[in-house]
Amino acid sequence: MLTGLSIRNVVLIEALDLAFPGGLGVLTGETGAGKSILLDSLGLVLGDRADSGLVRAGEDVASVTATFEFAQRPGVVEAVLAEAAIDWEPGEPLLLRRRLRADGGSRAYVNDQPVGVALLRELARFLVELHGQHDDRGLVNARGHRMLLDRYARADNAAVARAWETWRAAEQALAQARAQLASAAAEQDLIEAHLAELDALKPVAGEEEELALQRATMQKGEKLSGDLNELQHLWQGSDAPLVQLRSAARRLDRIAGEHPLLAEALEALDRAVIEAGEAEDKLAAAAEALAHDPGLLDRIETRLFDLRAAARKHGCTVDDLPTRREALQAALQSIEGGEAQIAGLARAAMDAGLDYRAKAEALSVQRAEAARKLDKAVAAELAPLRLDAARFHTAVVRLPEDRWSAQGMDGVEFLISTNPGSDFAPLGKIASGGELSRFILALKVALAEEGGAATVIFDEIDRGVGGAVASAIGERLARLARGGQLLAVTHSPQVAARGNAHYLIAKTSEGTVTRTSVSKLDAAGRKEEIARMLSGAEVTKEARAQARRLLEQA
Repeated sequence: MLTGLSIRNVVLIEALDLAFPGGLGVLTGETGAGKSILLDSLGLVLGDRADSGLVRAGEDVASVTATFEFAQRPGVVEAVLAEAAIDWEPGEPLLLRRRLRADGGSRAYVNDQPVGVALLRELARFLVELHGQHDDRGLVNARGHRMLLDRYARADNAAVARAWETWRAAEQALAQARAQLASAAAEQDLIEAHLAELDALKPVAGEEEELALQRATMQKGEKLSGDLNELQHLWQGSDAPLVQLRSAARRLDRIAGEHPLLAEALEALDRAVIEAGEAEDKLAAAAEALAHDPGLLDRIETRLFDLRAAARKHGCTVDDLPTRREALQAALQSIEGGEAQIAGLARAAMDAGLDYRAKAEALSVQRAEAARKLDKAVAAELAPLRLDAARFHTAVVRLPEDRWSAQGMDGVEFLISTNPGSDFAPLGKIASGGELSRFILALKVALAEEGGAATVIFDEIDRGVGGAVASAIGERLARLARGGQLLAVTHSPQVAARGNAHYLIAKTSEGTVTRTSVSKLDAAGRKEEIARMLSGAEVTKEARAQARRLLEQA
């Protein structure tokens, strides 16, 4: 709840520090004393639009700090802070601060960490609920009515949300599969043609390198064929060098024993014969390896050309052609089996849709029952608030399918009719300011056990009423404040007497300087202020006596 509000240099407020307890706190004061300044200051720190007109004349900067403390930390607030990476330790208060410069610039802080103003607005939804004469937030805003009704019904719509997500995922998978199949089917003829070409080509990984090597070798043989023929001719015939070397070796062998040098010469000649023989063998092997077959070379070059042309066509390397063929085969099989896959996905999507509809229908029934119960509860509160002729209706309507969501298939809106026979219409479009506030109070009483913001503020909810109606308003405000916190800006002594804490807003002037101050009243001060509210400018004994009775009855 809101435990502290610190205001500096906002319009007529120079410096103000307020502490708020739980229960019902009432704020009173003469017209024009500055009650709206307090609400504007609170609105600023809760993310309202920064208006440089709020900065006190002659000052450069205005600031407002709101302190919130909780017996049990709200999970939604923790989640918002965690997402924004804001530190908040258990047991610590939550501090919201806004600084506004005279030139219109502003800065926002949460726990002294700079944040965007949007985060203040997000937190405000869970911290403060403000209902004023022209308020278009809170219960007036139809966007929150479905959530409020679900709270009132204690509906667990998590199952509907899960069913919605499952259905959406199944529909997305089906749509994606259909798109892929349509795209593949449009290219089926091309895929089949490409696959037929690769089937005929039968590419093998590593084939290009092997063929290129064979071609290079054969091309070398073609270039060297003349030289090889001449060299082979030298080794052939009776006058070939090797024949002569062998003849010389035989003749030398017969006389080698006559002298050591002849033996050495024979050894050298034997080595020469051996080396020449090896040369002859290698020359023959080289000639065989470099044999030039024009027909085979032509076939190799044709194969290389076909492989490389196919690789260019498919945008890959020759070695990747087998993989490309497998991919085309898989695509073709996918097309052929795609209808069966889509049929399975369609069944899954249909089942998920039926499951969502069943759960959403059950939630709709629960909402309809809760709406009837809520209508009766609000109706019971209208007469004491001088809204005897008014009627309240919770409209639960089936939305078109394109507007279904994780929250179900219903739209929910609170409607009212203020005169007999008139049509129902949205809260903010039919009721006057005072009527609207009392309608909201009746709704808050009916929804009192269903949660909401930590602090609720009513601005002049008692405008234009008095007597028994004002007493009924005060009694209901006090009831709403039990176990929580409610602040009410009021002109009604009957409402003021119900407060657990009473704050007086006053305006004073010293020369050309005007200031607004707020003070918490003690028992005597409360009686005097309520007496003033009863009698006007001159407080009479009768007014004081009536004020005492109101306080005793509260």
